[in-house]
Amino acid sequence: MGYLSARETAEKWDISRRRVQLLCEQGRIIGAFKLSDVWVIPDDVEKPMDGRKMRSKKDGIGTD
Repeated sequence: MGYLSARETAEKWDISRRRVQLLCEQGRIIGAFKLSDVWVIPDDVEKPMDGRKMRSKKDGIGTD
């Protein structure tokens, strides 16, 4: 198993480096840890679901 930086992970997941850092700070990336001032992220970890997006009614959420 190898490791990636926040920048490399951001490129891999097509999100911003800051978003990766926030996910790390929130403990949402399994196995990520901070080494000095750098986030170290396992290269085989999956991108966490984005909880900021609203689910639509077609997903079955919010329907009565």
